[in-house]
Amino acid sequence: MNAAGRAEGVSNADSVMQELAVGASVEVTPRQLPAADALARLLPRGATVYIPFPPKARRGQTIEACARLLEAGMQPVAHLPARSLEGARELAAWLRGLADVGVDSLMLVAGDGTPKGPFPDTLGVLDSGLLGEFGFRRLGITAYPEGHPAIADDALERALWYKAEYAAETGTEMWIVTQFVFSPEPALAWLGRLRDVGPRLPVRVGMPGPAKASTLVAYAARCGVGVSAKALSRRPAVARMLGGWSPNAVVRGLARERARDPKTPLAGVHLFTFGGLTATAEWLRRRRRIGGQEPESGRYGELLQFPTADSPETVSGEQAFSLANEPLRNL
Repeated sequence: MNAAGRAEGVSNADSVMQELAVGASVEVTPRQLPAADALARLLPRGATVYIPFPPKARRGQTIEACARLLEAGMQPVAHLPARSLEGARELAAWLRGLADVGVDSLMLVAGDGTPKGPFPDTLGVLDSGLLGEFGFRRLGITAYPEGHPAIADDALERALWYKAEYAAETGTEMWIVTQFVFSPEPALAWLGRLRDVGPRLPVRVGMPGPAKASTLVAYAARCGVGVSAKALSRRPAVARMLGGWSPNAVVRGLARERARDPKTPLAGVHLFTFGGLTATAEWLRRRRRIGGQEPESGRYGELLQFPTADSPETVSGEQAFSLANEPLRNL
């Protein structure tokens, strides 16, 4: 590539990096969520905010947090933890409570620990029929670019296709949010495989927001994040010198790939606020600026255009996978 081509590529990557920051989603626990006036100073109207369900949390806390976000003009995405549900009645209560305050988007997660009822994974929640009954047609699902410590890669792939088939059959808008990574390489390799073999779903790549390196290594060990966490742990002196972890390198690597390959399923980034919402919000604010100015009109929190995601590809023929007699947990 000549000098002009390299300069254009860098310029395009900078533009995409800004787009990714504008469309970024963040994850904030109910306890982390600040009061309305502080929230408005940290995040723009329209921002997409995921509300996880940590251990010992209560359903009412999730519903109340979502209601506060809606009042602030933001888009909440509530985590729905399958294993914490005691049965269909409790699932219906979750969905009714969220729908009553105006929530229309869910993040399906298996959750931790032993199942309290008949839902060891999110596939059973899909099969219950209750999501459609309560009008939930916008669903996020999980994926693991570096693999899962307890689930084989082929089982993860079958589950992903199963969920894509559900989306196609029910007219559900579905997207993927990945486990967090510390470097772009694992995510780019996984995105390449998804682009080549499917299923055709848009992807938000997860990563930590700014935080202390020691905090992130602890989270990575707890969540089973592998290769890129090892790379981070080998560079503690660099992390200390720079004042801690920043997602700059990951987002820039993803932006370059998006600028280079318009067919990539990369459609956004998702920031885990391990180091606090304020630090992540400030990082996003700086990344949204070009020449000191934020975009005049930003589609805050929205996925980037994803031309292959208009209709999720249905599993059929040689792509069909049988899930019979094989438990798929943490999915």
